[in-house]
Amino acid sequence: MADEARGEKDEVKKKFSDLGINEILCEACDRLGWKFPSKIQCESIPVSLEGKDVIALAETGSGKTGAFALPVLHTLLDNPQRLYALVLTPTRELAFQISEQFEALGSSIGVKCAVIVGGIDMMAQSLALAKKPHIIIATPGRLIDHLENTKGFSLRSLKYLIMDEADRILNMDFEEEVDKILKIIPKERHTYLFSATMTKKVAKLQRASLQNPVKVEVSTKFQTVEKLLQSYIFIPQKYKDCYLVSIMNELAGNSFMIFCGTCNNVQRVCLLLRHLGFHAIPLHGQMSQSKRLGALNKYKSKSRDILIATDVASRGLDIPHVDIVINFDIPTHSKDYIHRVGRTARAGRSGRSITFVTQYDVELYQRIEQLIGKKLPQHPIVEEEVMLLVQRVNEAQRHARMEMKELHDSKRKCIDVDDEDTASNTMQHFSKKMKYDKEQKRKAKHGGGEGGPRGGGGGGGHKGKFKKKKAY
Repeated sequence: MADEARGEKDEVKKKFSDLGINEILCEACDRLGWKFPSKIQCESIPVSLEGKDVIALAETGSGKTGAFALPVLHTLLDNPQRLYALVLTPTRELAFQISEQFEALGSSIGVKCAVIVGGIDMMAQSLALAKKPHIIIATPGRLIDHLENTKGFSLRSLKYLIMDEADRILNMDFEEEVDKILKIIPKERHTYLFSATMTKKVAKLQRASLQNPVKVEVSTKFQTVEKLLQSYIFIPQKYKDCYLVSIMNELAGNSFMIFCGTCNNVQRVCLLLRHLGFHAIPLHGQMSQSKRLGALNKYKSKSRDILIATDVASRGLDIPHVDIVINFDIPTHSKDYIHRVGRTARAGRSGRSITFVTQYDVELYQRIEQLIGKKLPQHPIVEEEVMLLVQRVNEAQRHARMEMKELHDSKRKCIDVDDEDTASNTMQHFSKKMKYDKEQKRKAKHGGGEGGPRGGGGGGGHKGKFKKKKAY
């Protein structure tokens, strides 16, 4: 035990220069605030610099991007070449994030990156590829589109292939595209495969793409970090929204990430909270690429402190300073719980997660406790205080439902909730309409009366009855 502790202590003392990284890149790490290399970086970088293929098993938030970016940039300094490395990633957001880190680490040596993902104009991407960047970060589907259709684009001289979050790439049914890419790129190359888990599909991909790889494993079991305070609340399904609002009030001043099970529920909860005065923004797969990046940037810059998301945000994305994760909808796959709560308590900081468990979620919750190997405490909450919110929350739910209906009727895929003025105007419109509808029902019940909303008066005569209604 003492030897283990001493080993960990020695590892913490290591610097990037001790791993064999070029001095220019060590200075870049220092500028980014990376004082010491993480465990995965300590294990994989020296092996990579020896020119060996690497398969690395490490969880999200472990410093994986640095673990593959630094060796690539180190060798690029010795052998400057365009179209030098390709990084395959499962999601658009992760692709942009990896590009940012490559450019930040390589800023002093003029590294150029191109992000090739869906949701962005093919012609603009073709122009970026024509400039022959050093690093391409791509999702498999869009890269195949360019390899097959963009004139003059080729990866014949590629030196490095990196597959980040390989398990997720394969789970998203990109196997066929990955196979095509492996056939097109040179066989003489260096390959790094990073994955959170070693599945059968990942093992098969390893055999197909890596040559005599060195396996680096940082964590062999599913676990949550020590500084993460986890708890749950057992609540009736019908009062979920009330409990959410109560917790938001109780823990006001923190930054929240709230996970929902569907895009539809993300939008509904976002509208509900905004009507109650919270500055919430959504993030889900049906949003356009620009809106997704806009939402992420607003949250990262702290101009918004509540991000409501589907599992699109649970892995890979480096979102610093998340104080509290709320599992509003319990994840159907237990492993997703690990990834969700891994958004907080990162890089040595403390954090908190709260999971909502309804009468329908007990079995799913028991699976989570079995996976993490411990029983979680119940989050203390005063039920009477929650019930005081019912009327206000019901009103907000009505507004959210009306907006969702209008969204459906207009056949738009997602709400423009990043425009708070628009949302505010919409709320005023619905409040006005609801008051008008109530007034009309009251008049109909009492038979005639004052006529239409523009006046007319008159004891229920035809003048009042047939008065044209005002349009709202």
